[in-house]
Amino acid sequence: MSNLLERICIDPRVCVGKPCIKGTRIWISLILDWLASGVSEDEILEDYPQLSREDILAAIPYGADTDLRR
Repeated sequence: MSNLLERICIDPRVCVGKPCIKGTRIWISLILDWLASGVSEDEILEDYPQLSREDILAAIPYGADTDLRR
């Protein structure tokens, strides 16, 4: 799991420090919201080709262990 978490970046210069997938401006909270609303991994990957399946998988444990309300 630690390798997956390396895909996440928190940088105050990127998206005001919101946790994002490294190299993108896609918030972890957005990925979790999409999944929670029933959007499939395949749909996310189709709409956001810069993401990988591993990026989506990294968002899940991060969201489970972190308060995303920053």
